[in-house]
Amino acid sequence: MSTVTEHRIGADPNLQPSERETLERLASGREQIEAELSKVIVGQEEVIGQILIALFAGGHCLITGAPGLAKTLLVKSIARIFHLKFQRIQFTPDLMPADITGTEILQETAEGRQMVFVRGAIFANMLLADEINRTPPKTQAALLEAMQEHQVTAAGQRHPLEEPFFVLATQNPIEMEGTYPLPEAQLDRFMFNVVMDYLPEDDEVAVVMRTTAGSAEPIQPIFTGEDVLRFHDLVRKVPLAEEIARYAVQLAAASRPHQAGTPGYINEWVSWGAGTRAGQFLILGAKARALLKGRVHVTVDDVRTLAYPVLRHRVLLNYRAEAEGVRVDDVTRRLLETVKPPIAP
Repeated sequence: MSTVTEHRIGADPNLQPSERETLERLASGREQIEAELSKVIVGQEEVIGQILIALFAGGHCLITGAPGLAKTLLVKSIARIFHLKFQRIQFTPDLMPADITGTEILQETAEGRQMVFVRGAIFANMLLADEINRTPPKTQAALLEAMQEHQVTAAGQRHPLEEPFFVLATQNPIEMEGTYPLPEAQLDRFMFNVVMDYLPEDDEVAVVMRTTAGSAEPIQPIFTGEDVLRFHDLVRKVPLAEEIARYAVQLAAASRPHQAGTPGYINEWVSWGAGTRAGQFLILGAKARALLKGRVHVTVDDVRTLAYPVLRHRVLLNYRAEAEGVRVDDVTRRLLETVKPPIAP
């Protein structure tokens, strides 16, 4: 197997001076980001790390968690740190597509009465789609074009969204009455499904004491939207060994039932496996994770660590798995044990 030489930030001779400067700023900025978030968020390091990876890779996030875990506060704080325009939409059963994308209205202009497009809340850098599964599929679909093409089409006119553009959607996994499950095409456009769980007791005590004592210290911006766009470019320039790309593809392919070489437990528990986007997002996320760790090359561990948030919403379990209490994370753990990673000589 070919190997990738160990590089640290700033040591790659192929980097331009401006790129090296951006890499060094990103590496040092991680500690600044954590310091700013710690003013309002206690714990949740893994969740924060996954959202930042998606942000730097240019992907969207689905955040699953019970009410009251500071999902909205976390997203709003990250938008503040990166000086991004933030909008929040509360998804409800009566929400219409035009409430998200915008609509045309008749207005008086210098040329007389004309139809003028009034932009909806989606025209932001960071959109929080709160409880996205509480609105019907017709309204959910209003996000599809924006998430994939970064544009909105209304009355035959194309309206580009301002870059960078991210959608972070939340779901409540507890109260399922009156919800509309997201279709697979919608789910597949999310890079990660991030699970936000309850805090340990000590962290929860710290939250209670902090939130009942006074106002939190304000979040200070560290980066800009232009910085984020530069990070996107650098992520795609991170070197990648072909063997690691093949490993990511093999992980995704092994989750598809009734294919040649598919493990028996996949045929037994899975009705639909991960598609090509899973491999793409595994690699993009692994590249962003490498930069955040201070490296400019991808390791197998980068891919394995992100297998859970990437596959969590792409592997559809059947009734047998549900009856036996099998979760998608259990299947992913078995896949990581089954699919052998490349080994350097």
